Formats: sequence, structure tokens, C-alpha cells
Amino acid sequence: MTVVAHDTTRRTRTGLSLALLSAVSFGLSGALARPLLESGWTPGAVVLARIWIGAVVVAPIGLLALRGRWATLRAQARLVLLYGTLAVAGAQFAYFSAVQHIQVGPALLLEYTAPAAIVLWLWIVRGERPGPITLVGAATCAVGLVLVLDLLTGTSLNPVGVAWALAAMVGAATYFLINAETDTGLPPLTLAGVGLLVGALVLTAAAVLGVLPVRLSSETVAYAGVGVSPVTALVTLGVLTAAVAYVSGVAAGRRLGSRLASFVALSEVVAAILWAWLLLDELPGPAQLLGGVVILVGVVLVELGEPKVVEAVPAAQALPGHDD
Repeated sequence: MTVVAHDTTRRTRTGLSLALLSAVSFGLSGALARPLLESGWTPGAVVLARIWIGAVVVAPIGLLALRGRWATLRAQARLVLLYGTLAVAGAQFAYFSAVQHIQVGPALLLEYTAPAAIVLWLWIVRGERPGPITLVGAATCAVGLVLVLDLLTGTSLNPVGVAWALAAMVGAATYFLINAETDTGLPPLTLAGVGLLVGALVLTAAAVLGVLPVRLSSETVAYAGVGVSPVTALVTLGVLTAAVAYVSGVAAGRRLGSRLASFVALSEVVAAILWAWLLLDELPGPAQLLGGVVILVGVVLVELGEPKVVEAVPAAQALPGHDD
């Protein structure tokens, strides 16, 4: 028997890197989408294109990653359908429905209560009680979110918008919980790729039924003063904020677990502020910068509060290349 503390530490570090990559990629979506929306694209059209492009990029690779284990995919069909419907399509559709009734800041804040919901879920359903450091970290992240989203000036909340935002939170929580499942037999590429494909089909059905308004525009869009075609913007949006973001998010969840991965994902709002600064020349205010620092401090506290499990495993299982 060999104690693999070093492997556990390396796994955590890799997971944190992947979670940050996912957060930075997701955070880019707002800055890339804003000029498209201003040029006449509807939010539904942008998200539909984004998810379809992500699916086209990842799904074929994900199916190849199965290496012919089609029985595994069939066995996990319900899980994949749940992932694509709630974690991909549901979260996207609910969020854009929410911002039609309430401002973006409150909508994001409600959606990003997903980490707190995960803490409660793991505590009540699985008996995984959070430690005091984790709870302090969660509260710190909440304060940082309020600062970053600039909610101290006051805003009105429409009950319909609140309901949609909470639905988006359920989708986000589902995303992190399923990402963290390590016993499905599905490679991260497969879960992300097929999940994106299911999400794209669900969103397409919503568009066909008229529930998701879709309007396009051929007008050139600009980033940092450079004009690009909408096709270039959409491809970049789909590849980076869907394909890269979802694949790295699943891989991070497998290594970190749903609780820690969801808190690291809060750095997405910090990344969104920085991307808007770089691409749209939208300077963040002092409160937003302070909020970003507070969120990062909260994430560090949550990571420190996570139980450090050192497992004794047979030496053969500790060899590099073990499928996780």
C-alpha cells in the first residue's frame, strides 16, 4: 500500500488551474456578446450560436474519447440528458429570461448563490458538513459578489425575474454537481460534448416554438477598436466560452469536487470585469476591484477549509495515466 499525498496535492493544483481556466473562459462571454447584442442580435440568437458551435467542436472529440464504450453512454443517458437540459440549456435560458425582468447584477448574484446551494445540498443529502473556514470563505465570497456587481446603490426586484434567476441557479448547481461525479465512466470530453449537443437541441426547440426569440444581424462588431465580422465573434465565443469552458469545467469538477469547484468559479465575475476592461474599454470602479480581491480571498478560505483526504491505495493504482 502506498500513501499518495503528493498525487492528491498535484490533482488539486491541476483542478484549480482547470477551474480558473473555465472561469476565465466563461467570463469572456459577456464582453464578446455585448457588441453583438448592440448590433441587433437577440440574446437567444447569441446563446444558440454559442452552444451549437461549442457542441460541433467538442461532441465529435467526446465521442472518440469513449473508445467504443457505447454501453457506458447508454447507461448514463439520463445523466447526460439532465446535464444538457438543466446545466447547459436550462441555465442559459433561465438567465436570459431573468435579465428581461431584473437588472444583470441582481440576476448574476442570484444565479451565483449556486455554491451556497451546493453546500446545503451536500450537507443535507450527503451529510458532508462544511467546516467553519469553509463557511467564512462562503460569506467572504458573498460580500465580494455584492461589491463586484455594484449592488450597493439599490435596485428593484421583479418577482418573475427573481424566479428565473433562481432557476438559473438550479441549472448552475446541477452543472457543478454532475461535473464532480467520478463514477460515471464518461470522460470529461464526452460529458461536455454530448451535454452541449443536448443543450443545443433543447435551445433549438425553444427557438422553433418561439419561446427563445432569435434575430440575427450582419453588422460588423468592434473589440478594443478593431472591427471584426459577427461570424468571427461567434466562432470565438463558441470555441472559448463554450467548448473550452465546459470541458475544463468538467475536468476541474472531477478533481476538486462540486463544492470547491463552484466557489472557484465565482472568479468568473472578476474575469468578466477584466475582459470588459480589455475589450470594451469599460473601466472597473474601486468597489469592483475591491470586490474581486475579496472574492479571491473567499475562494482561498474555502480551499483551505476543504478536507484534505490522504488515501492509501495499491501502488499499481497510483501509477500515472490512471483514468479519472
